[in-house]
Amino acid sequence: MLKLTMGQWIGLGVFLAAIFIAVPALIAASGRTDFYFTLTSVALLSIASAGVWLMFYIGRINIGQGAFALIGAYVSAILVTKAGMSFWLTLPIAGLFAAFVAVLIGLPILRLRGVYFAMISLVLTQVVTLTALALPITNGAKGITSIPLPGAISIFGLTLVPDFASMENSRLAFYYTACFLMVLTFAAMYRLVNSRLGHICRSMQQNEELAASIGINIAYIRIVVFAISSFFGGIGGAMFGSIAQSVYPSTFVVTDSVNFMLNCFLGGLGYVFGPMLGTLVLYFGWDLLFESGKYQLLIYSSLLIAAMLVLPNGLLSLRLDMFRRSGK
Repeated sequence: MLKLTMGQWIGLGVFLAAIFIAVPALIAASGRTDFYFTLTSVALLSIASAGVWLMFYIGRINIGQGAFALIGAYVSAILVTKAGMSFWLTLPIAGLFAAFVAVLIGLPILRLRGVYFAMISLVLTQVVTLTALALPITNGAKGITSIPLPGAISIFGLTLVPDFASMENSRLAFYYTACFLMVLTFAAMYRLVNSRLGHICRSMQQNEELAASIGINIAYIRIVVFAISSFFGGIGGAMFGSIAQSVYPSTFVVTDSVNFMLNCFLGGLGYVFGPMLGTLVLYFGWDLLFESGKYQLLIYSSLLIAAMLVLPNGLLSLRLDMFRRSGK
């Protein structure tokens, strides 16, 4: 079992108190309930970005995470609307189906060199989009609409999660759910990185030939990590579909796949929680630049490039740099 230092436990406690207590209290005091949707989106995007970060951890660039988010959204929507299944059951199924597709794709292409995998992953989102347009079960360009809100979860007559449709403010419920999933995701990521599998992944990132020479099945590890990465994408996509109560072929596009990758770069590829911070900064940064009008994209991309040049190890590297300069 992974042990945390006292400082890490305190930091974790402060973080949990902030997202589950302080943030809802501040939003309630301000009356800006629209922030619930914004922060929920950030939490779900960071979950998908965590999967992309995991691929970086083994030295692979995944520019197709939007494909698996779209797959997860459609799988959940189809099971809820056409099979009448509870959303809570469709959530893990959506992630597992996305992981299954990743295994089928990964078996042939993950044996290739990294640059070829990156180029092939670039077209995955567009391939899934075109598939969603063509299949009758996805309803083509019309998409799937009127997706019911998540129902209640009860065990032995005890209601653990209330019916979202019966709540006065379902946005708050989605916020808590998304934050809970985000905490679970990054806790799992932290545990994985500090496990034996994580050490193997780190050795593959540094030198695959050396890792293979000591008996590590490189292709197998790549596929396992790709499946875990895609599972996170499927979970995030399924939650998005439930919040929007609809899913279309354009719900996740190539731009989203690129943004998932940028979240990892900005937050820091060397830090497990880099995707979380990167998603938060990029999401709010884009919104803050809205007033710049037609120059929004130019300013946004320029600032992003500058940040990567000045901080090649991401925003989280600032903390370490401060400690080094202070002599600690």
